[in-house]
Amino acid sequence: MEGTTGTEIKEIRIKDLTANPAPLGLLAFGMTTVMLNLHNAGIFALGSMIFAMGIFYGGLAQIIAGIMEWKKNNSFGTLAFISYGFFWISLVGLIVMPKFGFSDLFTKAEFIAFLVIWGLFSFVMFIITLRLQKSLQVVFGLLVLLFVLLILGNALDNILILEIAGVEGILCGLSAMYTGLGQLMNEVYKEKVINLG
Repeated sequence: MEGTTGTEIKEIRIKDLTANPAPLGLLAFGMTTVMLNLHNAGIFALGSMIFAMGIFYGGLAQIIAGIMEWKKNNSFGTLAFISYGFFWISLVGLIVMPKFGFSDLFTKAEFIAFLVIWGLFSFVMFIITLRLQKSLQVVFGLLVLLFVLLILGNALDNILILEIAGVEGILCGLSAMYTGLGQLMNEVYKEKVINLG
């Protein structure tokens, strides 16, 4: 037959056998959020324990999870984990850099602007989760509320609102931990043990 060479072209597909990075990213975000908000709730002072969690677990572990999500062609996971990973590193930098003389301490207006821009980003991410699991909607919905409370508490210099934000932030972190551990449990048990919606 004209135009044929006698060779057949076959499509080769590579099966993705890499691990699901979402539990790592969700736990890194959730556990670090709980620890910071224990401080916001007035339970203990801001110190090296929170800074270490912010840099290494909330920061670097989330960034690694985001890079792994990129390999899985998950744009939402890539953006969320890498962005919030660098959020944690940036937050630690804001607090620690002035102590080492690298910059002046931020003003209240600058910190509120920082919270507002991250709150807006989180709000759009929440809207996107309306097409995803219900448990992720809860995580991002609580995160948006956390930013709103932090903005109000800092703008009004209101300790009570900041403490309420701390309690709400603990719930936000726990919801991320629930989602991450639920995903892992369902995967390991190969059945729907935890309902994530």
